[in-house]
Amino acid sequence: MAVAQLVAQHRFEIHENIIGPPAPGEVQVRVEAIGVCGSDLHNFSEGGVGDMPAEYPMVLGHEPVGTVLALGAGATGWAPGDRVALEPPIYCYHCEYCMTGRHNLCNTVRFLSNAGEPGFFRDRANLPVENLLPLPENIGFAEATLFEPISIILHSFRFGDPKLGETTAVIGAGPIGLTTIAALRVAGVSRIYCIEPVAHRRDLALLLGADAVIDPTQVDAVKEVLAATGQRGVDVTFDCAAKDGSINQSIRMTCSGGRVVITGLPSGQFTNIDFQYLRRKEQTFFPVRRSNHKSEHALRLLKEQAHRFTPMITHRMALADTQKAFDTLEVYAEGIGKVVLFPEGA
Repeated sequence: MAVAQLVAQHRFEIHENIIGPPAPGEVQVRVEAIGVCGSDLHNFSEGGVGDMPAEYPMVLGHEPVGTVLALGAGATGWAPGDRVALEPPIYCYHCEYCMTGRHNLCNTVRFLSNAGEPGFFRDRANLPVENLLPLPENIGFAEATLFEPISIILHSFRFGDPKLGETTAVIGAGPIGLTTIAALRVAGVSRIYCIEPVAHRRDLALLLGADAVIDPTQVDAVKEVLAATGQRGVDVTFDCAAKDGSINQSIRMTCSGGRVVITGLPSGQFTNIDFQYLRRKEQTFFPVRRSNHKSEHALRLLKEQAHRFTPMITHRMALADTQKAFDTLEVYAEGIGKVVLFPEGA
């Protein structure tokens, strides 16, 4: 049994995964596949996520799917061999926000893969029975890991509210940006602009449904979007990068009265925002915190339209190769898009 531990910035080690039986109300699962998220890369490359420093050793990974192995006392509704999606947050269910249905704002949430809360870069895990969802039979384990990022995007759509026929911009074509593009295509928007500096990720953006891609290292992305929209700007912008001034670019390329959604995670604690421009345009501005009650919808979407999302999975690697996976991701080598790790080997 194995676990990939981030033991220092830029360094993973593979260790033995020591795990006991599931406690009452828990289920033990074999982790079959885990997607790698951009926040995992933040911890690897920058030593933390925003204002949350990494604490070594730590176990990352919060996009897992697996198979039920055993049930603890009182855990019902599942049987060994069941294929399941595994939700990473553990909520209190009793605070003001849980009681009003905004579980993602839970006062005492434990998010598995944060510092002090081991994630799923391991082959076995115990977690509350409430954190399991059934996997559709028609999708494989690798594809099923996309349920977690899709759930985030569906949550972001609550704020961005993309409508049939509207124009949109997506900044960043990493996995979250690519998922946003694919979901916007499903939503029926009329035109999607993608701003991305990495060439092969621009190609992936087109493959997943973008109508036009812009290289911000070669042209002024804001001017390009404004020119393409008759100086009006798009109806809604999703910033899935949150770096290199992209938040203010989002404000400037969005129309007056439009919506600006920040799905990406800025690296620093403080971010400069051009408030006066935002105010003059009277835009609505939404930061996104993970997802809320969207996992079931994400799994249904995968069941019905997996083909729209799965082309972003470019690399399938063994958990033993976690170091290589992150080294490759950090420099955008080998045409890498989305990476899925397999504890039992790819």
